[in-house]
Amino acid sequence: MTDKLSHLDDTGAARMVDVGGKNETRREATAEAVVKMSAATLKLAIEGQMKKGDVFGAARIAGIMAAKQTPRLIPLCHPLPLDAVEVSFSVAEPTSTITITATAVTTARTGVEMEALTAATVAALTVYDMCKAVERGMEIKNVRLIKKSGGKSGVWQR
Repeated sequence: MTDKLSHLDDTGAARMVDVGGKNETRREATAEAVVKMSAATLKLAIEGQMKKGDVFGAARIAGIMAAKQTPRLIPLCHPLPLDAVEVSFSVAEPTSTITITATAVTTARTGVEMEALTAATVAALTVYDMCKAVERGMEIKNVRLIKKSGGKSGVWQR
C-alpha cells in the first residue's frame, strides 16, 4: 500500500490518473451486495408477485446498465470498454436475504472494480425500489469487492 493517494496531485487537487503508459490486460472484478427483507416480501419477490413486476429481471438489467454508466457516476473513473457484465442472485430463505453478485470484464489499462461495485449496488437499489411498496424497512448491506484479477497487482480475493 502506498502513502500517496493516486487521485491527488502534488498540491492536493483531484486529478484523473494517467494510465496511458500501462499495458492493456484482461481484467475482471466481482462484487456483491445483500438485501435483507422480511420473509413475506422475499416470498412475493420469488413468486413474481410484486406489483411493479419481475424484481430479479429489473435488477439484473439495472445492474448491467449501471456498470456501463460508472464513469458518469463516479468522479475520476476512466471510461472502459466492457467485454461483459453479469449480475446474478442467490436467495437465502432462512435469512430472508438476496445476495447480488456482479462481475465485470474488460481488456484495458485499468481495473473494473468500480464497475462491478456499481452494478451490485444499483441492482440492490432496484430490488429495494421494486419491493418498497410492500416493505420500506429492507436493508442493503455488505456491499464489497469479492475478487479482482489482471493488471500489475494481479489477483486479489477476499
